Amino acid sequence: MRRQDIRNVVIIAHVDHGKTTLVDCLLRQSGQFRDAELKGERILDSNDLERERGITILSKNIAIPYRGVKINLIDTPGHADFGGEVERVVKMADGCLLLVDAAEGPMPQTKFVLGKALAQGLRPIVIINKIDRSDGRPEEVVNEVFDLFVALDANEDQLDFPILYASGRSGWCVRELDDPCENLHPLLDVILKHVKPPQVDKDAPFAMLATLLDSDPYLGRCLVGRVVQGSAAVNDSVRGLNLDGKIVETGRLTKLLKFEGTSRIPVEKVDAGDIICIAGLAKTSVSDTICSPDVTVPLQSTPIDPPTMSVTITVNDSPLAGREGKKVTSTAIRERLLAEAETNVAITFAESGNKDSFEIGGRGELQLGVLIETMRREGFEMTVSRPRVLYQAGDAGQRLEPMEEVTIDVDEEFASSVVDSLNRRKGEMLDMRAAGAGKTRLMFRAPSRGLIGYQSRFLTQTRGTGVLNRIFDSYAPHKGAIEGRRNGALISTDSGTAVAYALFNLQDRGEMFVAPQTPVYQGMIVGEHSRNNDLEINVLKGKQLTNVRASGSDEAVKLVPPRRMSLEEMMAYINEDELLEVTPRSLRLRKMYLCPHERKKASRA
Repeated sequence: MRRQDIRNVVIIAHVDHGKTTLVDCLLRQSGQFRDAELKGERILDSNDLERERGITILSKNIAIPYRGVKINLIDTPGHADFGGEVERVVKMADGCLLLVDAAEGPMPQTKFVLGKALAQGLRPIVIINKIDRSDGRPEEVVNEVFDLFVALDANEDQLDFPILYASGRSGWCVRELDDPCENLHPLLDVILKHVKPPQVDKDAPFAMLATLLDSDPYLGRCLVGRVVQGSAAVNDSVRGLNLDGKIVETGRLTKLLKFEGTSRIPVEKVDAGDIICIAGLAKTSVSDTICSPDVTVPLQSTPIDPPTMSVTITVNDSPLAGREGKKVTSTAIRERLLAEAETNVAITFAESGNKDSFEIGGRGELQLGVLIETMRREGFEMTVSRPRVLYQAGDAGQRLEPMEEVTIDVDEEFASSVVDSLNRRKGEMLDMRAAGAGKTRLMFRAPSRGLIGYQSRFLTQTRGTGVLNRIFDSYAPHKGAIEGRRNGALISTDSGTAVAYALFNLQDRGEMFVAPQTPVYQGMIVGEHSRNNDLEINVLKGKQLTNVRASGSDEAVKLVPPRRMSLEEMMAYINEDELLEVTPRSLRLRKMYLCPHERKKASRA
């Protein structure tokens, strides 16, 4: 039978196409909340990093009542690095809203998330968002979306998708472009009509698939998922089964919670079709089945695409270690990384040969960078290696590396320099066409190796006007050597505090990364050399003072401001023989071997 009182819908789109903004407006127009409860923009982006970066990192659940039906909406990340979140939550839904920007049209991540939704058999509702943009081209975008559906082998039902035109920021949605722009009720009406009610079997024994793992300051570990069959009440006995059918643990449901708006409300009983939150289980994790003791076969979980990139995280062993962070031991780092690998299925954890180092695999630089930044804010100190891609072995024994589909929108004047840069990085051009308003759209297939650290270079090339999007495509034969950083490093010879006088006299040697009064140590990278070799410099040397005064000798020192880089930029900047030191208050670049004699010995090996 089908439950007519509920609809489970997932919202998918490319990054920055307006998912979270649209959900905000739906919450505001639902009439269930006071204005004081819905302060600010992007209500669902509650994480500090989400607000700072303006992107969704974690999937969120909300519920909106409309005409006697409870609509469960699941907001998902748009960035390719967090695709693991999308893959998991699609399983909870019976329909999906596909948002497409009226100007940009379908982008790489649109293709990825739509492919996952179609594979689950979901019937999408297409929303052409940001219709009020001056450079919008809705009719062309609709044709591009239809072509994308065909390319992804959508069936007849899926190809018969309704189309809506919306402005998430302004809070309206229409069926036809000339309809009056009032509110988002047309969207809710289409959801009720187009999304099938969940198919349920209330008489079967209770079973649900744990999709998300959350923590609550009062309840502890909480597992979010959709009840596939049966019903459950508070204090019922349950057990957790892994994908192999082995019992992970047995326990009781101490708390059952349903979603109401942005809140979780305790309830006594849940039924098949509900999206719920469960507390009371200590070991059961994502992809496990929570079920009554009668169930012996686990529910099938969607396989997650493997990681394509990894970094090595080690204990901080620099001379400044332990001054800023509280969590500095390998045991603390290990426990934190294991907990992350448990909750985030797109992250892999492995211990290296060295007991103090750990290998973390992820989807891209951003995902790994977000993890390290989160740990940094929690008080951890560590050193991080340069990201490296994860290779695979082909059927014939050849070495395969991950390739990415890269879509670039740039002003026409910058197109040639971007093409040249990507050719140097072994990128293969797939398409080049005019995108209107003086823009050119370039499509490449490039190795992930060549794209590490390219984002900052790209922004410089295009003077900040270009937009670059990338997504994993496939594994292909190794493309050969790719040139790395052309310039060498400026390395401190001594430990102490950087002096303005010394920095002033060394400015012609290259670009500095440190300001006066910055603590430095032997082996720390304090700048970028103007040539391609490393150079050891003394940034501690102060002015020799005498009792003789000469005219003009005490002029004020004028320094060029040092280069500031983000955590992800620093990770991409370093070479194989260099490390990034991460502490709660500082980011420092250093050589792997601090002593110059050890560096020489390692270079000969």
